[in-house]
Amino acid sequence: MASSFYKDWEPEGPTVKTEIPGPKAKEAIKELDEVFDTRSLNMLTDYHKSVGNYIADPDGNVLLDVYAQIASIPIGYNNPVLQDAARSSDMVNSIINRPALGNFPPTDWASVLKTGILKVAPKGLNQVFTAMAGSDANETAYKAAFMWRRQKERGGPQVEFTAEEMESAMINQSPGASSLSILSFKSAFHGRLFGSLSTTRSKPIHKLDIPAFDWPQATFPLLKYPLEEHAEENAAAEQAALDEVEHLIKNYHIPPAAVIIEPIQSEGGDNHASPAFFRGLRAITKKHGVLLIVDEVQTGVGATGKFWAHEHWDLQDPPDMVTFSKKAQTAGYYFGNPELRPNKPYRQFNTWMGDPARALLFKAIIGEIERLGLVEHTARVGDYLYGKLEGLAQKYPGQFANLRGKGQGTFIAFDNPRRDEFLARAKKFGVNIGGSGQSAVRLRPMLIFEEKHADILVDALEKIVKSFQ
Repeated sequence: MASSFYKDWEPEGPTVKTEIPGPKAKEAIKELDEVFDTRSLNMLTDYHKSVGNYIADPDGNVLLDVYAQIASIPIGYNNPVLQDAARSSDMVNSIINRPALGNFPPTDWASVLKTGILKVAPKGLNQVFTAMAGSDANETAYKAAFMWRRQKERGGPQVEFTAEEMESAMINQSPGASSLSILSFKSAFHGRLFGSLSTTRSKPIHKLDIPAFDWPQATFPLLKYPLEEHAEENAAAEQAALDEVEHLIKNYHIPPAAVIIEPIQSEGGDNHASPAFFRGLRAITKKHGVLLIVDEVQTGVGATGKFWAHEHWDLQDPPDMVTFSKKAQTAGYYFGNPELRPNKPYRQFNTWMGDPARALLFKAIIGEIERLGLVEHTARVGDYLYGKLEGLAQKYPGQFANLRGKGQGTFIAFDNPRRDEFLARAKKFGVNIGGSGQSAVRLRPMLIFEEKHADILVDALEKIVKSFQ
């Protein structure tokens, strides 16, 4: 039962010794709470003992982890190849001599980018702006969109700013502070920084008390499942959503410079749309001179059986920008149009502008994904897991409702009427799972998740449902 990828690495299965949290964890949580807010704590973790697909706690409990740090661990806890990368002289140098990348990039920064982050750049995009996290990646992409739009309106990069623009910008007024927006979708999640939060629409708790921009939102098509049984209704819902997007682009009182969308709305409930919908969205944005930003923070790096989820769409024209983070362990946005570089230095800038240590880690991750064929592996294992879940859905009506993610690797979800209790009870049966939206159970295994792990998971899921009866 050991890992097929690394010898003598993983346990044979989960071990549950105590309730979770157990006595040692409770004591540690109590101490932690004195200095750090623990109200969102899911599981106090012993990362020294976590390995592969398994997460451990201080009480000796070891769970199969299909939540993976909110979908951000790509190739397992304590991966031996990543440990070697962490010990390398290049990594040590990057950690202890962290550069202000915009001013003092390392001599090998171009090589690090070309052999790592840019090696897996989406088709048609050959440049990158590196960032710190997913929210940061989206936020800087928005800035790029606004600067691009205003540059076009002025007449090109060579046109200087007027005195009125510079003076009004300093008091947050137009024309220096432009009257432009980013169009996002209902139930979307794009982060919690100030600008990105105005495009996040998943839960009120994320947004309460925070001033927000008056930016438009369109309806994300609410598909019915199984998809093949509701093809006509779903096509109509998608067309209505596209019509709404076009109406907002043409008529919203603050013109959108860009549209941002997730390939699968992840935090908002694992909401899917068809490739035809996304092709239609690309056509509308091209028609009206509005940029398309694809947020691949959670869907990217192999989880859907493609390296980038938008590869499933078969676009004729690539997105203008693709943002990434989570499994990449670094962050940023890819772009291809050189006009998306601001016309002057320091307009898109901060001290760190990313982190070479994390870029080196992503390079090592990419090497293992390619060496082991983990994208293709995830596509195959996802099909296997989906088939098993279809069996559970038939056996236990209503407990695995609206099963979705077919043909999308292991990026699978279903709805459960007692979702929160379902997630809590999962730990008793040796599995760590997460939720999304109001009622979805989302599966976010790592890329080293195998058929044998799927069998353990499916067995645990059935036990959870039986425990409710």
